[in-house]
Amino acid sequence: MKIRYMLLHAYGMGGTIRTVVNQANAMAAAGHDVEIVSAVRRRTKPQFAIDPRVKVWALVDQRTAVETDSLARKVWRRARGKIVPAGEFAAGYFTERVERAVIDYVSPLSDGILVTTRPALNLIAARRATSGVIRVAQDHMNLGSYRKPVREQISRHYSRFDAVVVLTETSRAEYREALPGCPVIRIPNGIPMAGRVHSDHTAPVVIAVGRLVKQKGFDYLIKAFASIADERPEWELKVFGTGPSEEKLRERIEEAGLTGRFKLMGRTETIHDEMAAASIYALSSRIEGLPMAMIEAMGHALPVVAFDCPTGPADVLTHDVDGVLVPPRDPEALGAALSRLMGDIDTRRRLGAAAARTAQSYSPEVVMPLWEDLFTALHNGERLDDPRWTSR
Repeated sequence: MKIRYMLLHAYGMGGTIRTVVNQANAMAAAGHDVEIVSAVRRRTKPQFAIDPRVKVWALVDQRTAVETDSLARKVWRRARGKIVPAGEFAAGYFTERVERAVIDYVSPLSDGILVTTRPALNLIAARRATSGVIRVAQDHMNLGSYRKPVREQISRHYSRFDAVVVLTETSRAEYREALPGCPVIRIPNGIPMAGRVHSDHTAPVVIAVGRLVKQKGFDYLIKAFASIADERPEWELKVFGTGPSEEKLRERIEEAGLTGRFKLMGRTETIHDEMAAASIYALSSRIEGLPMAMIEAMGHALPVVAFDCPTGPADVLTHDVDGVLVPPRDPEALGAALSRLMGDIDTRRRLGAAAARTAQSYSPEVVMPLWEDLFTALHNGERLDDPRWTSR
């Protein structure tokens, strides 16, 4: 089969990019003709390893003149395209030139499968790609996390897809209500688990991973750790990631008196070593799709303490079996749960062992055959309204 994956920026970093690259690599290894098409290009080399059998190319090369400089931002409202709604999180990328390039790419496609990976690209594919190509939309977040103009466009246009694929059961229920009659399939992200070193749960270290942005709720995590720092003086918390909120977070850390104990570690090439050397994983997000870094940590047998935010954590974790769920946006509850595990190595080890078992259900060996089955069914013209698919 010919399988085309379309990303906003295939040369960048991020969970969606990593997930799609993993999918493309797996499909190429299975013998399919695979390419990754990037709407824009702002780096010379991809940040994730891509199988040499996968063709990677970009529609608009912005390496020498990035279109989000100060001048472009001033004229964006009149220079942007006509399809991508302003409320889409990446709308700033979709100038008239970029949107036109995506339309010109998808419009003449007449064979194979086109997989688009965010609302902006999904909406263009729904409205401009023809029925000659099989159209599959991926949602790497959840419907409720999008702004109203985006949700309205999704409800209006996504029914044109041959399948909409979501990460969690909660997201599937949301989309089925919004898109009656449209095939909505749940396939989680595949995360390699082979060779994971398990934590021995002895180091007094809590770890968190994610971009330093509001969505990830690290401001709540600072409050949570501050509420228990005095009773657990031997423990420290490390956050790995970069992002625009770094300066503000450093100010909050200093104000909370946590300098030297709540550490913003930046980016690392050895995150698996860092996870194996920690004892607890903390997730403080306001919203999630499917929290990949959390599942990565579970693969290292780390017990998780997480906000029960929409969506993701509760779709993966079972409370007090492989992790601890606390009410969303409640830093005191998050701190209390962290303190409980800090003071109980037996519970850390029990939850961690169960977490490692749970993580195995997200391995590529389990997940990638689901994608190949779906693509094969669509390619063969099978209906997706039988129990084989509606139960997924």
